[in-house]
Amino acid sequence: MSSFPVAVYNYTVGKFTALSRNEVFVNLKNMLDQNALSKRKDQIKNVFFYRVCGTGMGAAACLLKETGINVEGGDTNYFPPMSSYLESTGIKLHDLNDFDHSVLADFDLVVVGNVVPRLSDEARAIEECGVPFCSFPSLLGSLVLKDMNVTGVAGTHGKTTTTYFLSQIFEKLGEDCGYFIGGVLEGRPSSKLGAGKYFFIESDEYDSCYFEKFSKFRSYSIDNLILTSLEFDHADIFDDLEAIKNEFRVILKEPKKVVIANNEYPSIEDLQSECSSLEWLLYGPKSQNGPKIIEQSEAGTLFELSFKEQTIEFKTNIIGPHNILNLSSCILYALNEGFSEVNIKNAVSELSFVKRRQEVRGTYQDCLVIDDFAHHPRSVACTVEATKMRFPDKEIIVILEPNSATARSNIFQEEFFDALKESSHVIFAKPLRDTSVKSAKNLDYKLLVEGLGHSNINAQLCENLNGLRSAINNLANKQRVLLILSNGTCLGLWKSDFVKSLKKVDS
Repeated sequence: MSSFPVAVYNYTVGKFTALSRNEVFVNLKNMLDQNALSKRKDQIKNVFFYRVCGTGMGAAACLLKETGINVEGGDTNYFPPMSSYLESTGIKLHDLNDFDHSVLADFDLVVVGNVVPRLSDEARAIEECGVPFCSFPSLLGSLVLKDMNVTGVAGTHGKTTTTYFLSQIFEKLGEDCGYFIGGVLEGRPSSKLGAGKYFFIESDEYDSCYFEKFSKFRSYSIDNLILTSLEFDHADIFDDLEAIKNEFRVILKEPKKVVIANNEYPSIEDLQSECSSLEWLLYGPKSQNGPKIIEQSEAGTLFELSFKEQTIEFKTNIIGPHNILNLSSCILYALNEGFSEVNIKNAVSELSFVKRRQEVRGTYQDCLVIDDFAHHPRSVACTVEATKMRFPDKEIIVILEPNSATARSNIFQEEFFDALKESSHVIFAKPLRDTSVKSAKNLDYKLLVEGLGHSNINAQLCENLNGLRSAINNLANKQRVLLILSNGTCLGLWKSDFVKSLKKVDS
């Protein structure tokens, strides 16, 4: 066996460096980069997605299947909503807990999810199976997106929602647009090739996989960019905010038709000043374009935007300032593409969210239950704010599972405290894993509970599903909304019989 050192991207110096001989060696002989994938495009007929149940991997598998390629996938744990969605597409699914890896030899390509650790037996099995392998961003960039007009939606917050808003708006504008969304949609696929001028893709700054330690969006051949926000996150792979900005600098060096960006964030202002030769269309509190909210209620929002020295009013069912900011980026993009004000107004009047984004799941003990993916402090604060606007006569009971590597750490200790100040009651669902951020300690829940208590906010900590269920039973009633914030299963709550006990809410 010939071994090759792992190529780790060094964010500080801006290039790849090899791990030392004493750290770890992996066999990258069969790894294909984008150039190699493009050359083999006509030879790839059967593809296996390894750890397919992730939101990005699942959407990529379905998009590739739509091109006519045979797709199968495997995972160690299937959980809704992605598991249900994959089953509905007819993709053959395998249980990797009881899997003969020699089966991989039947495929032309193995796509490796970024949850596969480089030191794992899974990684060694993939490397030794003799089949070419790649990451899903490289696959999309080389086999699907290379010759398309691609608009990337990037940023720390709002990527999924904004991409879905764009796809809905442009469909209502008469465009057969393609899209790729890292989430499950109601009544439609998470990805679609389309046959028109536009392809919208959620563009994640997280790394691609264990052998491609750079941001996913760098593989997507992005022509236009929407940048919703930019602040520090993903401390397990980025040392600081500057390292994240370096990833954006790479794609901003490439020619862009337009960059639509929320200049509320100083880091975005920095990128704009560095890349001033690009066409920038700015929005946000610091921008003359707006948006400016005129009226808002539980029924929707009336707001105005400025474009080319003209102020235009829009009315939508969407509620919450951060949601209106995301929607504004879509409207500015459509206006810049030459669509009429009247048609855009009609297109934005009624829009839907992705599953697990402010999704009403039902009622429990007459208490409304809302499921949301928020796990970063700013997302938590914005989601609580939007929920209070949507249900102004209800108490908001927040259940927060800080499940990402950064959220599990104490990096955002103070920020989480500030984010939860508008809650009526807070239940922390403590993840079973310690943080993987080497430079930080675990989040101090005792400190959070005590601090919120001093601010007259009832708070408690639950460390297992039984304790969480008991806390919910004690608090749930018709005067309250249960807002569950987690990018996981929330200590197994969303995999338990709690789901079956929810009563459907009439539309």
